[in-house]
Amino acid sequence: MAAAWASSCGRLKSPPPCKVLSGQLRQSVCRIGQRPAWLLERAGGSRAPLDVTVVWMQGTVLEVRPDGNTTLQLRDQTGTFTVLGAGGVPKGRASISRGKYVMVMGMVQSCSPEPVVRAVKVTDLSGNALHRSMWELEVEDLQQNIP
Repeated sequence: MAAAWASSCGRLKSPPPCKVLSGQLRQSVCRIGQRPAWLLERAGGSRAPLDVTVVWMQGTVLEVRPDGNTTLQLRDQTGTFTVLGAGGVPKGRASISRGKYVMVMGMVQSCSPEPVVRAVKVTDLSGNALHRSMWELEVEDLQQNIP
């Protein structure tokens, strides 16, 4: 599996982000290995658990803390989660404010008692309500179609 993510330089690259809900991460189990990962049950529960390190999450901004490199508290349909380093991503700081609906891609740092993700990308999706209403269905569809 690791070989599938090897670059031409021989370094391992991160797998593509997996769409997840905060409730799934909260219930995941940490797997220690070459690279820490989390095993989480798939939405719909009909397939083997997913092994994730990089996630794509969406939620409403509850709080913006300018400490360090901007920390966010977000809520999706299943609970809250924290995003670290949002101010360090391109356009991350200027477009984030309380009440906005945003997409976050990042590396999972921990899952208990609440998921914590180190941001790689943050995008404001507030302009289209369809993003929020379809999110849970997108997560389930993707997870059911990943081998």
